Amino acid sequence: MTVSAATHEHANRLAIEGGEPVRTKPLPWELPGAHWIGEEELELVSRVVRAQSPFRFYGPDLQHMVDTLEKEWCAAFGHKHALGVSSGTAALTIAMSALDIGPGDEVLVPGYLWVSCVAAVVRAGAIPKLVDVDDCFTLDPADVERKIGPNTRAALMVHMSGAPGRVADVARICRGRGIALIEDCAQTAGASQNGKAVGTFGDIGIFSFQLNKNMTSGDGGMVVTERDDLFRRIVALHDLGYPRNEKGRLDTSDETCQLWGVGARMSELTGAMCLAQMRKLPQITGNMRSSKWRIRDALADLPGLGFRTVPDPSGDTGPFLLMTLKDEATARRFVDALRAEGIAGPSGSLACLAMREWGMHWYSNIPSLVNKRSDSRNGFPWTHPSNAFGQSYSYAAGALPHCDDLHARGALLTIASTLTPEDEADIIAAVRKVARVVLA
Repeated sequence: MTVSAATHEHANRLAIEGGEPVRTKPLPWELPGAHWIGEEELELVSRVVRAQSPFRFYGPDLQHMVDTLEKEWCAAFGHKHALGVSSGTAALTIAMSALDIGPGDEVLVPGYLWVSCVAAVVRAGAIPKLVDVDDCFTLDPADVERKIGPNTRAALMVHMSGAPGRVADVARICRGRGIALIEDCAQTAGASQNGKAVGTFGDIGIFSFQLNKNMTSGDGGMVVTERDDLFRRIVALHDLGYPRNEKGRLDTSDETCQLWGVGARMSELTGAMCLAQMRKLPQITGNMRSSKWRIRDALADLPGLGFRTVPDPSGDTGPFLLMTLKDEATARRFVDALRAEGIAGPSGSLACLAMREWGMHWYSNIPSLVNKRSDSRNGFPWTHPSNAFGQSYSYAAGALPHCDDLHARGALLTIASTLTPEDEADIIAAVRKVARVVLA
């Protein structure tokens, strides 16, 4: 059993210097939805197995899990259309194709993102153009305005680390300049801003249900849109390029919808898992949000420790606490000292990190982007004649000053969806103990 938080905070020596750590028990895994997998998921998946009908479009005894998921998703978050797909990565590719993005186009992407974001642009044959981030760790509206050029077709607003940034401002700019807005909501299922759900600000929104996300089916995703014309294309593209008839069979007769699909259908087994998880999503995100803001509020008075700006805390889903320190060396020492105090997860967990350790979430850590790699021998899309405008674009560190600064001096603490009051108290005590020495 841990000793009291007061005893921890007033301990004389940091654990990294030989003192007693705040805790010795690992924090829970940072896998929000996984902690909540239980009888509900088992029951719905079992229905599909017993019915011997895992394909969503036809079978001997369809259970309509994906259909129900899509309907409940729209009802819960106010979308007109929602489509279950195989992954968030596939959802991004579908979004690009639905918007006719290809060679000769560029897509604005933030420097703090995930590798799948730029992969979707490149696979579409377009060129990613980097945009700096602001203190929300998301697209800086002012830099979006500056970076829009004659080849810009879309902007990708990535709602990183559980909370939307200044998305309404970015949406207003995109509408005014006549470019599309795609919202990557992979890390923000259940989030909103001023009562408006993420995914409803732009033309298309995508979600991921991979293991690390707010709700999970292991893999899986969702595409949402309010536009009938886009949804028609999205449905065809996620399948084999064609719509289906009332019997679930491909219909090739419509000359206006004969495309090239990616075979990214969601199965009934995945749909069953997602449906059970979605029904728990308010409780999952509510737990994380409450824990995060209790911890953040308890640390607000610490000099030298900054926090990410969250425009609407009530719409934050809470899986990450993003912090900033005065410089890179301080950030490194701060994180190392926190880990020594026991603020760490089980083996293999990424519970407490310096942002330098956050891998391909930063543009300059994606080798295939920095080196303009290609999946084809001819170097496509970088070598395509229509993309000559992007030859001078650099993706190496130094391209985005504010993003690079946050990368260097940022720190991240994951907020599990099952933190106990004791866990929260230990985190608060450890940060205060470390701050007293490291940030002095």
